[in-house]
Amino acid sequence: MTDELVIAGLEVSIGGKKILKGLDLTVRQGEVHALMGPNGSGKTSLAYTLMGHPDYIIDSGSITWAGQDLRAGPTALGMSPDKRARLGLFLAFQYPSAIPGVTVASFLRNIYNAVHHPKPADETGETSVKYTGIPLAKFRRLMEDKMALLHMDPAFGGRYVNDGFSGGEKKRLEMLQMAVLTPRMAILDETDSGLDIDALKNVADGINATLSPEMGVLMITHYQRMLNYVKPQFVHVLLDGRIVMSGGEELSHELEANGYDWVRDKVGLPAGIGDEASAPEPVGQH
Repeated sequence: MTDELVIAGLEVSIGGKKILKGLDLTVRQGEVHALMGPNGSGKTSLAYTLMGHPDYIIDSGSITWAGQDLRAGPTALGMSPDKRARLGLFLAFQYPSAIPGVTVASFLRNIYNAVHHPKPADETGETSVKYTGIPLAKFRRLMEDKMALLHMDPAFGGRYVNDGFSGGEKKRLEMLQMAVLTPRMAILDETDSGLDIDALKNVADGINATLSPEMGVLMITHYQRMLNYVKPQFVHVLLDGRIVMSGGEELSHELEANGYDWVRDKVGLPAGIGDEASAPEPVGQH
């Protein structure tokens, strides 16, 4: 059975301000969906809500992934981000954080273990001192295989995470994380943001190299240019906190030619509506 991410009637607030206002969307494994909208339309807010960011409060609606209710959990925030990651959800950040002093190889092994080999605990809740996770040599082979898939220099593994990285290198590291973790549902938050054409092509090649029938993709962007290289089967337009138009790849070309005011005219929204949502500065890392 194909797993699917089902968002129904989702309403989300942050700091008392309503951002999402009844959003409906279904993304299945093996599908590539592009979610487009102007800056401030709520795209990043949706990504953070899906991964359980504590600042985003779900007022109503539901989110289910692989048949599990992500809102269910021991707190009002629902399932914690680490548990969502272990279920196969992945978020590539628009603004990845730097971690000076931590090598890419060490970071990747730690997140791999956290997702695929979580530390076992005894009856007291304490972690076993014997826990080691994936053997170092086995992980290094895995990492180097994924680097080869993405045409990355193995020396990249010895650098500190995003420390002194260019914008393109930061986004390529996000793609390497996705390749190593092999999620079943990847949320890519404006992966094309701030990239020149060469870096954009490199990142797009990384996305295409990891696509498979076992992974669904929700690709968030406000430019059509990424979609020249990563072809979506479905394109959705987010305005005023909800999806107001959906179509195939051709919809992205219409947006490129006509802009978002064309969509507002089509759906009867006044000019400027849908641009006012805002989100806090991204924090943290995977």
